[in-house]
Amino acid sequence: MGVTGPPGPVLDRDEVDRALARLGAEHEAIETSLLALQDHAGRRLLEGAELTGFTKERWASADASITLLWAYFDAYTDALRRARDIRSRRRWASREDLVELTELLRGESVTVAGSLAGAAVATAEAPTPHGTGKLSQSFTLVGLVDRMNELYASSLDMVVAADAVWSALPARIDLLAAELQRTRRLAHSVGVRPGEHPAGDDLEQITHTLTRLREEVVSDPLAYWVRAQGSSAPGGGRPDTTVYDREARALEDVRREIDAVLTVRQDAEQRLVRLRDVLSRADRTLAEARTARGEVLAKIAATEVPVVGGPPTVLQEQLATAAEYRRHAQWHRLSPLLEALEEKAEDELLRARESLSAVTQPLAVRAELRGRLDAYKAKVARHGLAEDPFLIERYDAARRMLWSAPCDLRVAEQAVLRYQRAAAELLAAPRVPEQGGPEDHRDRGEQ
Repeated sequence: MGVTGPPGPVLDRDEVDRALARLGAEHEAIETSLLALQDHAGRRLLEGAELTGFTKERWASADASITLLWAYFDAYTDALRRARDIRSRRRWASREDLVELTELLRGESVTVAGSLAGAAVATAEAPTPHGTGKLSQSFTLVGLVDRMNELYASSLDMVVAADAVWSALPARIDLLAAELQRTRRLAHSVGVRPGEHPAGDDLEQITHTLTRLREEVVSDPLAYWVRAQGSSAPGGGRPDTTVYDREARALEDVRREIDAVLTVRQDAEQRLVRLRDVLSRADRTLAEARTARGEVLAKIAATEVPVVGGPPTVLQEQLATAAEYRRHAQWHRLSPLLEALEEKAEDELLRARESLSAVTQPLAVRAELRGRLDAYKAKVARHGLAEDPFLIERYDAARRMLWSAPCDLRVAEQAVLRYQRAAAELLAAPRVPEQGGPEDHRDRGEQ
């Protein structure tokens, strides 16, 4: 290598010593970092793994960068050793020694062989700064340190990212897969199987997804790495757990459904007994409504009485089916059937009660009219008007209508109202002591 002169002013002895000390400290730091990268668990895993996809591409680049790093470091080590040899020739460095040291420490004194330069060109993460046509590369020591720092940062970033994914996801997937197997065994014990129950199909889908996810995470970990926004530090980011989290939630949903089926297995008999009781009460209520309807038709005239329907045979058939499911331990079929039956049975009992209320409504109206008539009679008696012939006549007319069968409610209600008005008029009129019998208020009442 021809030297035409040192780049810039010649360094004095103190400047040379300080530069050598700084370069020595950088050499030690770089060597420590390279050894740590060489022993990194993620790098060892990458070397032995069968990689695919994006990780395979990145690792080919990073592996070439690491090889180039060691070549650069060896060249850096040789240059630093030559500088130290020159400085150690004599205690007081001569002018010629200082010129040579200045050229070595500041000039492009480090040359990398053509084969290594070609490796740098082939590495996407480490393109050569001097183009692709040169057979060799020349660096200053400072420039070579900067170049090594760049290659080290990019290689470490890839290694740390892959190791972070491998450390986080496969173990969690294995734990979830173990929980999945326990859930599947439990599901089979209660009859929840693929093709027979939606939860069984969900378990099958979760199994396939977790198997595929683990294979992809192991072979292409960088596909599940999310880089942190605005972060330039090596390994800045986090593993992408979106697929894992989704399958974990799906498994939790299935587990809750299996628990519901287990609950059905434990209290199925009690629930069936309650269902039979509710349907029996509904049947009895409908029977009472039918009996009441006959009574109303016999006792109440000119009234439309709704028809009472019979007990629903479908619910009885479904109840028999539920009992059959229980006998054959088909819990996954019994669970939804019981839930639907319980809701329908309560609706049926409510319908029966509403039917009974609608049928007996005329009797309730008649009872209310009877009570109102007797209440006014008692009120009239308290005021000493019980013997009034006009009121007695009106009372007897209303009472005959209300206690006769069939009773015309509309006519009876008008008779009660007439008695109420007559009583109200007598109670409101001023009273004077009478010498004879009771006064006839027929004309006043007629008006």
